[in-house]
Amino acid sequence: MATRPAGDGPREDVGQDCAFCPPWRFRFNAMADLPGEPAVLAADEDFFLMPDLAPLVEGHVLLVTSRHVQCAGAFGKGMWARAWQWRHRVARLHRLAYGSDDVLMFEHGPGSPQGGGACIDHAHWHLMPRGDGQGVRGVLEEDGRAGEAATRDAVHRHFLAGRSYLLVDELGKATVHPGEGVQSQYMRWAAKLTLEPEADGLPWRWQESFGLPDSRTRFLRTLGGLRAAVAVDDLRRPARQRAERLASHQ
Repeated sequence: MATRPAGDGPREDVGQDCAFCPPWRFRFNAMADLPGEPAVLAADEDFFLMPDLAPLVEGHVLLVTSRHVQCAGAFGKGMWARAWQWRHRVARLHRLAYGSDDVLMFEHGPGSPQGGGACIDHAHWHLMPRGDGQGVRGVLEEDGRAGEAATRDAVHRHFLAGRSYLLVDELGKATVHPGEGVQSQYMRWAAKLTLEPEADGLPWRWQESFGLPDSRTRFLRTLGGLRAAVAVDDLRRPARQRAERLASHQ
């Protein structure tokens, strides 16, 4: 089996037309007359968080790698751990903004260009408030795509083998499912179906709602609500860090 490099940081080789890499990173925001870089809610050396350009629901955000990397299957162990720290931070932000930390997270992991339903071959996780339906995992399993526990090693094996995968985290359980042969933006379709069961058959691809009034409103409401939540979360960080240090010594 051929192996691929997977150090702790992402690769620097960047496709010239990658929508999540400079100079094109915020071009679609500009096309929709939405804020680009000012819409980044938070960032560190490895990741940045911003509203999805065509949110399925208010609170739909993307966690994107700051530098180019194909998918989370390529993350080293340190970067994988940091990505999950971000996922837990989003849960805190959602609790502050919407009263619940019940987050749905998913990723299309392309094993080949635009494989596994991906439309951008640059690692990004979708995170949004979870609805009350059967959940995305149920949709995948009904579609014959049984999963396994999504440890870093399990997801990494898909990457090493060049196999596309579908990563889901909901109800405190993360699973990875086979992603070969799914339609473009399959996971957006599954999420739309579970969030709004009555919307079956209606548009779910981002290009179909991008720039429309309802989509722009959800983007701006997400930005405003979570920007306020970030400010509160940052104020609480020292107390949280003190509590974590105390717990570690007990």
